[in-house]
Amino acid sequence: MLKIVYPICCGIDVHKNFVVATIATTDRENITTYRTKRFSTFTKDLRALALWLSNNQCVHICIESTGKYWIPIHNILEPSCQITLAHPKYVKAIRGKKTDKKDSIWIADLHKHGLVPGSFIPPADIREIRDLLRYRSKLVSFASSEKNRVQNSLTVSNIMLSSVVSDTFGKSALAILSHLLKHPDDQDFDFRPLLHGSMLKKQNDIALAIDGTINDIQAVKITLCLSHMDDIKRSYVARGTAF
Repeated sequence: MLKIVYPICCGIDVHKNFVVATIATTDRENITTYRTKRFSTFTKDLRALALWLSNNQCVHICIESTGKYWIPIHNILEPSCQITLAHPKYVKAIRGKKTDKKDSIWIADLHKHGLVPGSFIPPADIREIRDLLRYRSKLVSFASSEKNRVQNSLTVSNIMLSSVVSDTFGKSALAILSHLLKHPDDQDFDFRPLLHGSMLKKQNDIALAIDGTINDIQAVKITLCLSHMDDIKRSYVARGTAF
């Protein structure tokens, strides 16, 4: 017979709008009784879940990590319970007529024997930093995607700045691009005052590179992309201490 690791424990089957919790209580004769209740995922009901667990002296909880839906439950139960976050593959029930109640009982049965390996849950402050850094990574990815879109628009417009300059979004290149967007019919403008540093040595190549036409559609697309990039950059500056 398997050893009872947690005489009183709870298995929680998690869904978006509700959870089904089963408390498994095993006596000295290894007879287990079950009490099952369903709670909504509103905070008030989750607090009722925490109170129900406390009233039944249940502190060992096993939660199936379903998407992000387990996080609200974890937020409420973390201060008062010892939580094991289970990957779904480790608590998958045997095929058959499954119900939410049966699933929660199955999770509780596995947990009472200590058979569920828990996923690592970092401390709250680390979780917050990690969440922020993940979002920052997405913003960086968005900015890179917008740069690629601008470059594609320039290519289809026969503007080959990327073949001449090392950074299409450097100070000189952006100044030239800004002029082309504001004055699409000015093909022979004097761009030399817009050049800086090593760009001054590339005047002839730059003249050849900007010999193209940005039509209205591409101009709108480039303008929107540059605006989005500026918004992302401003978010970095505004939240510099956080990012």
